[in-house]
Amino acid sequence: MDEALAATPPKGLKTAGIVALVAAAGVVATGTVLRFHETREAQTWSDARSVPTVHLVAITSSAASDTLALPGTMQAWNMAKLYARVGGYVSGWYKDIGAPVAAGMPLGRIDTPELDQQIIAARAALVSAQAHAGLARSTAARWNDLLTDNSVSKQEADEKNGDLAVRNAAVLSARADLGRLLALKTFATVRAPFAGTVTLRSADIGDLVGPGATAQQPMFVVADTRRIRIYVNVPQSYSATMTPGLPATLSVPDYPGRSFTAHVVGNSGAIAPQSGTFQVQLTADNPDGALRPGGFAQVSFNVRGQTRTVQIPSTTLLFRAQGTQVATVDAAHHIHLQRVTLGRDLGPTVEALSGLSPTQKIVDNPPDSLTDGQLVRVDGGARG
Repeated sequence: MDEALAATPPKGLKTAGIVALVAAAGVVATGTVLRFHETREAQTWSDARSVPTVHLVAITSSAASDTLALPGTMQAWNMAKLYARVGGYVSGWYKDIGAPVAAGMPLGRIDTPELDQQIIAARAALVSAQAHAGLARSTAARWNDLLTDNSVSKQEADEKNGDLAVRNAAVLSARADLGRLLALKTFATVRAPFAGTVTLRSADIGDLVGPGATAQQPMFVVADTRRIRIYVNVPQSYSATMTPGLPATLSVPDYPGRSFTAHVVGNSGAIAPQSGTFQVQLTADNPDGALRPGGFAQVSFNVRGQTRTVQIPSTTLLFRAQGTQVATVDAAHHIHLQRVTLGRDLGPTVEALSGLSPTQKIVDNPPDSLTDGQLVRVDGGARG
């Protein structure tokens, strides 16, 4: 009887076990649901944070007429680098940098002892040639007289006449050689080829100059600055507007607030393949010498704006292997990369010649990791 009672479990123990099992299952299920919910929230938060935020900017249309401002380089109307034509030593110079000179004015003098001796020898050679020619002339005259009465053969007379011709040719050669040396001697005085200003003097007394010098450099540089040439590289899209007579305005750093008038006189007639630009030449009067050769000038043209041309901030550009691109955003907030053709660089903005329309909006400061079709979040709308 006691053993039967011991083998029979209490009535509430089975119920308690069932309750504990159900409670444990409930705890596990609740934990699983909570963990799934937390994981989903973390994934949602992570996905939200992985979508980049972009700012959009509006595109500006170019005006129907615009001012095209480009850098230019100035050159003198005429400029000559004067080298020593004869070898020798500088014995004196008469004009220094900044000195105004007239055409033909002496600038320097070269001592030419070797050339002087060559001239003396050439004079002697001419006298000798003339003496031989005189003797050959009298001999030929005698032989021609003797030929009249057949005292000499015609062959002998022809030989004397031929010798006279050779001697006369030798006189001409000696005279030409002397003339060449005398012409070289005139270069011993270095003269200004035109009226202008001395912009460089590198010759000092005692310097060895001319063909015998180890490294030749110009003794003087003379520039005619009464008029100035200005060279500007213009983008190809504006080449059709650069016609002769087109006015332009110059400004230089030397004279802030002052402008100078110039006009187009010609162009290169070809587009440089390396830069895609068109070289234009302008001229400007320079009566007071304010414009200096070799200097920089800002050249402004009043030209019509290019049709279908827009301006975009420089910060919107992406430089990829496919070319220059900008990023646009569609209605579903997905990125679309568009290739653009650039025109002038205006500093904060650049001209886009193709690929964009004024109604579009583009991403400002796009990250380098931005890809086509990527989902983005637009923050703050478009900024003008």
